[in-house]
Amino acid sequence: MKPRIIVCGLGSTGYKIFSLLRQQGAYVIGIHDRPIPGEDRDVVVGDLKAASTLKTAGIYEAHTLVLAGNDEALNLAILTQARVLNPRIRVINRLFNTSLGDRLDKILADHVSMSVAALAAPTFAFAALGNKAIGQLRLFNQTWPIHEEYIHEHHPWKNRRLSELWEDRSRMLIYYLPLKGQIDLVSAVICGQQLQEGDRLIIGSKPSIRNHRQSWLQKLLKVVTNLRQFKQHAQALAVITIVLFATIFISTLTYILTDLQTPFIDALYFSVGMISGAGGNEKVAENAPESIKLFTVFMMLLGAATLGIFYALLTDFVLGTRFKQFWDAARIPHKNHYIICGLGGIGVQIVNQLHNHGHEVVVIEKDPNNRFFNSVRSLGIPVILGDASLSDNLKTANLEKADALLAVTSNDMANLEIALTAKGMAPKLPVIVRNQEPQFASTIQEVFEFEEVLSPSELAAPAFAAAALGGRILGNGITADTLWVALATMITSGHPFCGKRVKDAAMDADFVPLYIETKSQTIHGWDLLETALGAGDILYLTMPATGLDRLWRVPSQVLANSDRAIST
Repeated sequence: MKPRIIVCGLGSTGYKIFSLLRQQGAYVIGIHDRPIPGEDRDVVVGDLKAASTLKTAGIYEAHTLVLAGNDEALNLAILTQARVLNPRIRVINRLFNTSLGDRLDKILADHVSMSVAALAAPTFAFAALGNKAIGQLRLFNQTWPIHEEYIHEHHPWKNRRLSELWEDRSRMLIYYLPLKGQIDLVSAVICGQQLQEGDRLIIGSKPSIRNHRQSWLQKLLKVVTNLRQFKQHAQALAVITIVLFATIFISTLTYILTDLQTPFIDALYFSVGMISGAGGNEKVAENAPESIKLFTVFMMLLGAATLGIFYALLTDFVLGTRFKQFWDAARIPHKNHYIICGLGGIGVQIVNQLHNHGHEVVVIEKDPNNRFFNSVRSLGIPVILGDASLSDNLKTANLEKADALLAVTSNDMANLEIALTAKGMAPKLPVIVRNQEPQFASTIQEVFEFEEVLSPSELAAPAFAAAALGGRILGNGITADTLWVALATMITSGHPFCGKRVKDAAMDADFVPLYIETKSQTIHGWDLLETALGAGDILYLTMPATGLDRLWRVPSQVLANSDRAIST
């Protein structure tokens, strides 16, 4: 019997998760705080955190609870009430606060925290890099983009044997969809099936990491060559500094001309002491004419005022935001960089994704109190404080020589305005746009000819659905209304795959093996297919979500042990 899954909070993300689970054949019940048109049978309406509402939804019989709302406090309240009613229920919890999520995962059994921002950000980054990903896969401590290869008439893989692609470690074959007939990928690899026009192949590609990150010397040279930015951020300080030095010079020159016997050093020492108020070597002016004494009084007043203004501007520049703004502006790359507009939850995750893969990034953010400023600047990433829809700020970011721009603020209209401004300045620049409404994303992309218009909720929902279906989910993708999941499962003596050769289990269960971790080694390629699965092995595989019912027949204690073993 398929387990009951409850999805709590049917907003844009929650309803997408609910629909995907139902589409994949799962027994799913939704809970929402108001009626949803057309959803009367499988949706319970009521207070999400009320015990009565959870009981009506079948909390006692449920296997998994998905908390899909964007209110973290409410999700935690529902979590505590649900665990009181059913202590063994598995919980998939939507949390933006990853540190809180990590703590909950460690403290609570069968608790999985997931973040929409963290799940969606890699796809935005892949899109900026020119990869039209349909999903992602977490392998070998890297996020691999999943994409679909359509074999057309001129495709380089046409008539190539699938067995030739199987051994390539730079890619993982996920699934095979032949135009004619039905055959699983493992069978097609073993029999040497050739790719024909119209076939589709789902592939995970190993991410490439740039190694041309600039050295400290190159960064210093960049700052020196970008000193033109100093005028914008420190013009007032520069002017008052010139006035201060001019005052000292005029005073020194006046005292020397008054008495040619006065050494230059004595005149300079007296001038600086007079202006700063520290005093020193007063004999320079003691025997001077009255006009020079009046001149000294005037220069004292002028110097005190100038020095006061100088200290004030210097303090503001160094301790305030001006120096940071100047330093950020001076470090902006000249070319081949990525511009992130909006440093919210999605934006900061994209920044980390691109930075970790060796790409240079520039951030434009208009909120001076943004909570991610310090963390981004600590990575050495320049931040431009201003409105990204203004052409001057885009010019400062060297828009025309950038590799791509991503408009990912939390405001859809602001993202559209930023994207249109960027396209107007650099028509050939790839522009990736965030839009909260999935139904409008494709329309906006078609009308304005942006490279990609992506919805975070649309991107993250398959991952939540896959996690709700069970096992430790490593990645997912969706194509032609079919949800694909990648997962790791520990082979125990009671596992249905135990004792079978991998290729036999794969052909019977319609999954694609990625690799096996044994106690002593990792097995890939052709050796993987011939390996017999034994207790203690960890099998990494991909399969349609509709086939996960084979794992449901594994005792729950086996799955729990599998998750614990893999996490360690």
